[in-house]
Amino acid sequence: MSTAEAAETAEAREPSSRIKFSPRQIPIVGVVTEDEEVQGAFKSMDLNRIIRLFEETGKDDLEERQLKSVKKLVQCYQNGFPLRDLAQIFKILNLCAEKIKTQPHFIEPAYNIIKLCSLPFLKKKASDEITYAEDTANSIGLMGDLLKIPNSELRIQICKCIIDFYHAEPPKKHITGYQQASSSYKIKMAEVGGLAKTMIQSLELLENQLVEKLWVLKALQHLSTSEVNCTLMVKAQAASGICAHLNDPDPSGQLLFRSSEILWNLLEKSSKEEIIQQLSNLKCLLALKEVFKNLFIRGVSHYDRQLRNDILVITTIISQNPGAPMISGFTRDLILFATFNEVKSQNPLVKGLKLSNSYEDFELKKLLFNIIVILCKDLSTIQLLIDGKVILALFTYVKKPEKHKILEWSAAQCEELQLHAIATLSSVAPFLIDEYMFYKGNARVLEFLAWCDSEDSFFSHGNSFHGAGGRGNKFAQMRYSLRLLRAMVYLENDTINKDLCEKGAIQQLIGIFKNTISKYIDKEEAILLEIQSDILLILSGLCEYHIPGKEIFGTEGVDIILHVMKTDPKKLQSGLGYNVLLYSTLDSIWCCILGCYPSEDYFLEKEGIFLLLDLLALNQKKFCNLILGIMVEFCDNPKTAAHVNAWRGKKDQTAASLLIKLWRKEEKELGVKRDKYGKIVDTKKPLFTSFQEEQKIIPLPANCPTVAVMDVAENIRAKIYAVLGKLDFENLPGLSAEDFVTLCIIHRYLDFKIGEIWNEIYEEIKLEKLRPVSTDKKILESITAASENIGKMVVSLQSEMIESQARQDVQNEQKVYTKIQATHKQRELANKSWENFLARTSNAKTLKKAKRLQEKAIESSRYGERPPNAIFHRTDIKGLNATVPSGGVVTVESTPARLVGGPLADTDIALKKLPVRGGALQKVKAVKTVDEPKKSDPT
Repeated sequence: MSTAEAAETAEAREPSSRIKFSPRQIPIVGVVTEDEEVQGAFKSMDLNRIIRLFEETGKDDLEERQLKSVKKLVQCYQNGFPLRDLAQIFKILNLCAEKIKTQPHFIEPAYNIIKLCSLPFLKKKASDEITYAEDTANSIGLMGDLLKIPNSELRIQICKCIIDFYHAEPPKKHITGYQQASSSYKIKMAEVGGLAKTMIQSLELLENQLVEKLWVLKALQHLSTSEVNCTLMVKAQAASGICAHLNDPDPSGQLLFRSSEILWNLLEKSSKEEIIQQLSNLKCLLALKEVFKNLFIRGVSHYDRQLRNDILVITTIISQNPGAPMISGFTRDLILFATFNEVKSQNPLVKGLKLSNSYEDFELKKLLFNIIVILCKDLSTIQLLIDGKVILALFTYVKKPEKHKILEWSAAQCEELQLHAIATLSSVAPFLIDEYMFYKGNARVLEFLAWCDSEDSFFSHGNSFHGAGGRGNKFAQMRYSLRLLRAMVYLENDTINKDLCEKGAIQQLIGIFKNTISKYIDKEEAILLEIQSDILLILSGLCEYHIPGKEIFGTEGVDIILHVMKTDPKKLQSGLGYNVLLYSTLDSIWCCILGCYPSEDYFLEKEGIFLLLDLLALNQKKFCNLILGIMVEFCDNPKTAAHVNAWRGKKDQTAASLLIKLWRKEEKELGVKRDKYGKIVDTKKPLFTSFQEEQKIIPLPANCPTVAVMDVAENIRAKIYAVLGKLDFENLPGLSAEDFVTLCIIHRYLDFKIGEIWNEIYEEIKLEKLRPVSTDKKILESITAASENIGKMVVSLQSEMIESQARQDVQNEQKVYTKIQATHKQRELANKSWENFLARTSNAKTLKKAKRLQEKAIESSRYGERPPNAIFHRTDIKGLNATVPSGGVVTVESTPARLVGGPLADTDIALKKLPVRGGALQKVKAVKTVDEPKKSDPT
């Protein structure tokens, strides 16, 4: 590419005047005096007179006068053309061009006018660019038409002028009264004038004129940097016209370089689909084939290799079009070039050919892998891929790195090619199943996975797209190997899946999953989640229709599923891949556990149903359908119902309450008509959604499901009905009155749905203008009436429940009011007691009155006559100075202490004399110890 650029630059800088003029034809440049410079840069010139002169005919000296007038025009405008005169000047140019065919002397003035167009246009006012925009655009657009003049020098000068649009130079002399138009003005006017389109149309005339063609391509290369120009070029079929001549002879190599650059610009800046459509023809593909083959075999320079890769990328883009007629010979050569390093070939094209470890050859290898992925989608190339031993070539990369081996590529390049080859296998191998099994693909991949999970030292670079997140570990290799296994397992090919099971893939994958949990918990979380998801998906594919596989999955497999289900729900919103992992886990429950009774029992024993209901309680719509499907299947196990009924969520919510809540939410989203209490509004259409209301009934063939039937699969109501039905509608704990109202509808879901389908049948018969026999008509009417009666019965039951709940609410409300009244009364009594207490303490009369009332109450409570031998106990304390009534204090006079020694008779304290008398205990003096106790003085 650098060589071509150098050649192109040198050619662009050669002397601009390549025409050999005679001394007579050299124009004389006039001298502008200072006075003229003050008046303006240009002498006044009547351009209309020149135009009229060109339009005259029949005079002898007319040609000489015309040439002289044009020379004066060139001399006058030697510093550039004003925008206001541009339309007239280009009209003169066009008149000169018309005379060139018969009068060659007009080539020189046309050449000189075009040469002056390389200078910046001049404007006298700032608004001139807008005022004369249309004239300028039309004038520049005319330059493309001038390429049709069969004169080489003129064509080259036109191309140089267009190229100068993009490399504008400042004027050599400042023009008083004029300003230079903006540098991008000519470029914009070229877009408006459609210059690119006319140049493409003129290119067809230059097939045998190499030098002129190269200049035109150079100008088009500059023009193609604009989206507007690219669009115009595409309309002129530029892509197919340029590509078809890529292989034309050109010793300099500029034709191929410039053509490929233009094609790249067209692909980047215009409709890619339109470009591909233009290039998808036999002529273009043949040209690309020959160019690529020549560059691949004979290209040695950096430029050749880079150009070769560009051509391959363009070919890859074309091959994405299914309608492109990819030539079998071209496809065979591409496959050969992609595999000759790995699979030895005797083809003379690659004999003695060897790729270096240069960046261009490394990119070529990856591009060839990429085009194989695209080619394999065309069934006509399958046999060519088999003949080329593509699977064997790719499998040479699926192995652990060999130590002390001389490699063609660097360590980083080897790693990237290895990952790219495994990714390519994931796309190609599903189309070549026999080849995959013939070369023992399963064994190779499982062996490579074992190395990925081993402790062998390996430092990966992780620099490439495929190696993201794999620096210093083997995650990238493990990830792409699992993708390959997943692609093969999802084919549901019995031979492949059975072979994997026999080779211990299930146990190996479970072991890898456990290691990702224990060993790599702190590394590359997003990649680990993808690895775990792929493992679970592969296990699902292996076990879904294979009971022995489910048994092998066993309790170890159930444990890893339970581990994932215990993930913090907040992580589901992290965006790292926990959602995908949870999907894979739910799929594994369906495929690996359900249907295997020991695994089901172990799952229940480890509270798996509780975890499922916890996930369901998160109320995330994307998981609800799958979880409810699993619940329906699990409910076939008689042990499941007890677990479901025992579950409790937040605020002691039961499973039945949760399911009914989900039903209400689903119906709200579907637009089902319900009143504010949740009752049925339309008994004829109790389950109708808003979509069904809008959708008109259309007669359909018998094998096409109707809207009512599709409704069963498109929402979760049928699954909720199935789960609640298996739990027994009559004994569901923890339901509110609102839940019971909804439960009435759920209980009759199947009856309503059957009636709905029969109603559709009846309506279709009417639309088809069929009249059923009387018996069938009566049956249809009775079915419709029965369905409506069920709806009325449910509405009646719902009304009873609502009324019962209303009465219960009134009773509960009355109880609350009674409790509130009792509380208020107690507070009043407490306040009154406190007021009485304050009155007694602050008023002596009140206290005395209270005392009298107290004594009176005491006396009135006693017997009228004292029983004989009764002991009288006083209830008050004499001489007590208190402002409140005395408490119930009683002094008991019993056996004298002198007889029993007192309560502390067995201790030293008993030696002290303790008085026992009425009133409070009093401190007394200690007495001497005597042999016999004496009677103490009662005072």
